[in-house]
Amino acid sequence: MFKYEFKWPLNLGNLIRKYNSLMIKSLRLIPVFFLLSLPLSLFANFDFNANCLNAYKSIFELKLGNAKAYIATEKKLRPNNSIIPLLENYVDYFTLITSESKADFDRLKGNKSARLDKISDDDEKSPYCLYAQAEINLQWALIHGRYGEYFNAAMEIRKANNQLLENNKKFPNFQLNLKGLGLINAVLGNLPDGALKSTLATFGIKGNLQSGLNMFEKLADNLPKSTYDPFYEEVVFYYAYVLTDVAHSPSAYAKTMKYTERIADTSLLKSYLQSYVCIKNGHNDEAINILAKKPEGGVYQPFPYLDYLEGIAHLNKLDLSASTYFNRFLQTNKGVNYIKDTNLHLGWISLLKGDKSAYSAYISKAINSGYTYNEKDKQAQNEASTPAPPTDLLKARLLFDGGYLSKALQTLVDNKASDFATDKDKTEYNYRLGRIYDDLGKDDLALTSYQATINQGKNLKYYFASNAALQMGRVYEKRKNTAKAREAFNIAIAMKNHEYESSIESQAKAGLRRLAN
Repeated sequence: MFKYEFKWPLNLGNLIRKYNSLMIKSLRLIPVFFLLSLPLSLFANFDFNANCLNAYKSIFELKLGNAKAYIATEKKLRPNNSIIPLLENYVDYFTLITSESKADFDRLKGNKSARLDKISDDDEKSPYCLYAQAEINLQWALIHGRYGEYFNAAMEIRKANNQLLENNKKFPNFQLNLKGLGLINAVLGNLPDGALKSTLATFGIKGNLQSGLNMFEKLADNLPKSTYDPFYEEVVFYYAYVLTDVAHSPSAYAKTMKYTERIADTSLLKSYLQSYVCIKNGHNDEAINILAKKPEGGVYQPFPYLDYLEGIAHLNKLDLSASTYFNRFLQTNKGVNYIKDTNLHLGWISLLKGDKSAYSAYISKAINSGYTYNEKDKQAQNEASTPAPPTDLLKARLLFDGGYLSKALQTLVDNKASDFATDKDKTEYNYRLGRIYDDLGKDDLALTSYQATINQGKNLKYYFASNAALQMGRVYEKRKNTAKAREAFNIAIAMKNHEYESSIESQAKAGLRRLAN
């Protein structure tokens, strides 16, 4: 929960960063009402006709083969339609999101410039002209960020932001401008310190998380009642990502399930979105049910990450058959992410089975195989380099992540911090108790455990103490004890050189901003 990757965690997630979900339920209405809503002469080169809408619908159901067929047909019928480059970019974007393949990234990234060239000279009287360019820039910013190419990402965000602001001035009633502006504001408004943030700061781009959330809320509520209804699911996809991975909002689960309800069950992207948010917010059994019923077949884009997610969900309830899903992920995955983390989880399964030899073999793979592009894999490598965790702490951790709070508490109640040998394990024991009590609504017990965590672990490299201070600040914020909340957030910020430092610090700073309002 502490990672901050500049991508949707398809991840959706680890910046979930894990980004566009869209299906079109009102296709028969759109060509008539949408085109009647604006003068036809404005759209000479931007014809979002039924064929293009079918391609769009297929993209956001992850039926990319079907989308390519619709796009090929459109090229034959209307080769100068400037919606084509945008649709082609969406296909590339979701190809990269689902494959996680660096080879695919290197192969496809050259397409961007040619597509922008096809659009930039087109009809500037259309609101789609700048919008389409901004969308392409923003999609590639998200992809470049996944691979650590932060300067390229920053330049593309700058271009997209300027294009959307200009388009919003020229066409203030074009609601789709708010989609990209909402994402930029939300992500940049809560961006951890680092290369991307410092580069964007030189351009004067800072963002505002609450403004971004407000834009998404407005769009999610209003698009179904407007001619822009086909874009509803894409807005919901971004909104769910921001709520879960950027804002860490307690309402992320409720709002995601509310707004995804009207999306068709034929969408594989819907299954991903719902299951990811369920897992991230302690609704584990619901995630397992969603993934078990996900649409399947050759028409859908291969999406190995869903096997990884299913493994996570099963292991969170201590179902050791989770290894089936993790092994399937390793067998089908052609990408660079989650390899280390998957091997770490397979190691944990071996540890819970009492097979120390297999545990050692998987831990070696977690250290020596895969890459460290994302925070999950960086953290997996760090954890694999430390001694094996005590099984009681591991069980409590997994059960807590799944939302099984009573069972998690039962694994710890017969222990005390002094039962554990190392400072790390003593600190983690108090931290796990604090998180469990917190989610059970036992604030006083949570605060006591959090303070013990800080006292024991404030000088360690692990995230337990810093995040305990962050969570303590949130408890006091909920109690409207502003002074204590501010003190706790500042303690979290003051701790340095630990895991998830930038993410925890950005969340603590967001807490201070909330208190100042």
